[in-house]
Amino acid sequence: MLKIKTEELTHEGFAPFGAFYSMTKPEGYSLNGEHHRFFPDRLSESYGTRVGFSPILVKKPKEMVIEQVEYHTTTPEIILPLNDDMILHVAPASAGVPVTTLTKAFVVPKGVMVKINTAIWHLAPLPAHVDELKALIILPECTYVNDCTVVTLEEDEKFQIV
Repeated sequence: MLKIKTEELTHEGFAPFGAFYSMTKPEGYSLNGEHHRFFPDRLSESYGTRVGFSPILVKKPKEMVIEQVEYHTTTPEIILPLNDDMILHVAPASAGVPVTTLTKAFVVPKGVMVKINTAIWHLAPLPAHVDELKALIILPECTYVNDCTVVTLEEDEKFQIV
């Protein structure tokens, strides 16, 4: 079985798949007041419809064997890990046929918001340390019904994150 080693989240490494920004350790220019520092527009997205803010709970498996992947044809997905670092696997857009040999797995620190570009293969984030990851998913309402293609991988396409 293909083994994918997790790697540190860097802007250069993640750029082909999306963008990210630390919401709990903001950096750069800020608008400052007497009691606040505001860091505007660090991660942005335009959805042409109502937006859903959905919690997800993901149990840590004994082995991180990935048997399914998904993508969205019209929208990026935004994820914010709340209680732990998360492991996120992604692969390039590939015209509806997953190419798991191109998969990367990143360790996303708790509090870092990630935007996965449209058509990038992924699935649910996984907990890095705790028994159950709590994360926030941001997508247009009903994307899981209207724009979510889930593919069950063939035996030779499945992979394990190590």
